[in-house]
Amino acid sequence: MALRPRVNRLISKQANRIPRSLDSLIRHGDEAPLAKTGMASEQVEAIWRATRKLYRNGMSPAVSLCLRRHGEIMINRSIGFADPDSQRVMTPDTPVCLFSASKVVAAMMIHHLVETGQIDLDDPVTRYLPKYGQNGKGRTTIRHLLTHQAGIPRPQQEVTPEILYRPQEITDILCAAKPAGLNSQAYHAVTAGFILGNIAETVTGEDLNATLDRVIRQPMGMKYFTFGKTGPERAMDVSTGVPMKLVDLFLSYAVGGSIDEVVEVTNDDRFQDIIVPAGNLYATAEEASRFFQMLLNNGEYNGQQIFKPDTIARALEPAWHRPRFDRTLMLPLNFSSGFMLGNRGMGMFGPGAPKAFGHLGFISIYCWADPQRALSGALLTTGKGVVGPHLPSLFGLQHTINRHTKLRG
Repeated sequence: MALRPRVNRLISKQANRIPRSLDSLIRHGDEAPLAKTGMASEQVEAIWRATRKLYRNGMSPAVSLCLRRHGEIMINRSIGFADPDSQRVMTPDTPVCLFSASKVVAAMMIHHLVETGQIDLDDPVTRYLPKYGQNGKGRTTIRHLLTHQAGIPRPQQEVTPEILYRPQEITDILCAAKPAGLNSQAYHAVTAGFILGNIAETVTGEDLNATLDRVIRQPMGMKYFTFGKTGPERAMDVSTGVPMKLVDLFLSYAVGGSIDEVVEVTNDDRFQDIIVPAGNLYATAEEASRFFQMLLNNGEYNGQQIFKPDTIARALEPAWHRPRFDRTLMLPLNFSSGFMLGNRGMGMFGPGAPKAFGHLGFISIYCWADPQRALSGALLTTGKGVVGPHLPSLFGLQHTINRHTKLRG
């Protein structure tokens, strides 16, 4: 199939379509009385003003933001078009692909199996997937996969993004691969997820969506929150920003294609028929925030214990005492067994958020929780571009959220 990238590269054209007043493009979901959130109206307005500024730069056709504080929804709003071609307006109920933020959900399925005594994180992968032991990978553990230390950050043979439609072929390639630096941190964009998913399905005898449905989706009352299996109401992603050869080279290294190619593949209906544990969970911003609130509550949601507190603590335990230089992303990062962790200075979840945990998804999707702010949130965007005018606005939004939600005392 010839790829026909869904591209909106000229930022100015996107910006020119943004009306002076955003009222016609904004939708509100349910929000709690401010008194329950511990926030003042001017604080919430400052955060929403920073969100509108992020949208106005023209890099993302749609933005959806949900923030909970003290477990109560203080912002649940969206701006823009879920599908720019049809001019379908984004709403807080529109599901969005979380891309790499899907990793935390797949990881919690693994931690569920540890909780139920079916696996151990230090078990060798070969205990559940014997053919994975090829070419010296017999010492690789489940923990190595979760902490990006398994030495398989990318397929070792040339692939295209369309291989995502053939998960078994990916698994076979990874099983035959020779590890490059076991115990060395190098972000595994999609690879480790397929092996982790295979382990979970071998142990449970059901596909990953069935486990997810049983453990999280039904108990927490989610409408979406599923790998693929989402209808035409989902938001469509768009390539935006300034084309950069370096960025496309990185994506080709990590996932086998350029931004344009990856966007085209993930917008395809066939992407709904597969499970990509590291990349195709669909959820609304509210559902993603709800999930992280449950984690913040030590595994409890509405009186139900979804995960035991010890399971949450194990999932969030840092892999290292301090951030390590990541050989894929070329940044100092710290991971737990499934999560990206915050830093004391400027980190993935904004400034001054050393206790925050969560994950990024394809450029500018953020799903996270911060116990120092009693905060859980999800910022979902549909524009896929690295270089553009959104960066100052994105950092500004993170700073505004962190400044106004920091707990006193």
